[in-house]
Amino acid sequence: MQNSAEGQPVLVIGAAGVDVVTRLQTDAQLDTSNPARIRTSSGGAARNVAENLARLGQPVNLLAVIGKDYHGDEVLTSTRQAGVDVTHIHRVSSYPTGFYMAVLNEKGRLQYAFDDMRILAELTPSYLTYHQDLFEAASLVFLDANLPEATLETVFELSARYTLPVCADPTSRALAPRLTPYLNRLRLIVPSVAEAGILTGNTFDAADTASVLAGVRALVNCGVDIALITMSEFGLCYATSETSGHIPALHTTITDPTGAGDALTAAVIYALLNEIEIDDAARLGAAAAALALRHPGTVYPELSLEKLYDELAG
Repeated sequence: MQNSAEGQPVLVIGAAGVDVVTRLQTDAQLDTSNPARIRTSSGGAARNVAENLARLGQPVNLLAVIGKDYHGDEVLTSTRQAGVDVTHIHRVSSYPTGFYMAVLNEKGRLQYAFDDMRILAELTPSYLTYHQDLFEAASLVFLDANLPEATLETVFELSARYTLPVCADPTSRALAPRLTPYLNRLRLIVPSVAEAGILTGNTFDAADTASVLAGVRALVNCGVDIALITMSEFGLCYATSETSGHIPALHTTITDPTGAGDALTAAVIYALLNEIEIDDAARLGAAAAALALRHPGTVYPELSLEKLYDELAG
């Protein structure tokens, strides 16, 4: 399939770091060591989206900040090997490379998550302005809400200067409010049910499809072109000014949920760049999430458009 922006990379901006994910083997006991399976990998919402896009064959430039440390070396190497252009990643000695730590229960459900993203303070407006040629060359911008507020403002200023659509991930309930002032400037937003509630000032029930459909429509009413709310095991809902719908989650084993939302977002962006209608783009996103859920890592390494269609064919 020909890419409608063939040769023009997606510019991805935000967090890149290390994921440490612990899956408990039994119920957790306080004040003692608990048997678990622990794995590490490169992570960060923006970096994950960039890798998924690259594995789908989309050219990607990543703007991020990592430390001048061993973990930064690992993140840089693995991301480059995945096909992402990491030439312009900023390395600093003022902070360590970012960390995300998750604890899953024995069924693979997230219990606790922690992150140390102090290093994002070094992802400054001047860093973006220095690389504004990447905006000029891009087909689309994706950002995560880890960005400092002044840096977010600069992303939207540069994107407007070069008439670029902007897609965003609220990343967490704590960070979601940073995107509220920019809803009417977003091509696509992909929040969870809880994040959507924060963005709209309402409460939505993930188990109630009608409630979540009201949520995506509320985001469109706020000015978002395409809103897509993830509902965990209940699937996802999407809306534009012209259509809306619900896609049930594909039945799959949950090995590790880390990165599933980023896979979904990347697949939807890739589909939209290739002029696939939003209904089918949402289904491809659900397929990408299912592949990521089964994989014991942050990004499914064999991701391709063919794999997504195979997953849908089931």
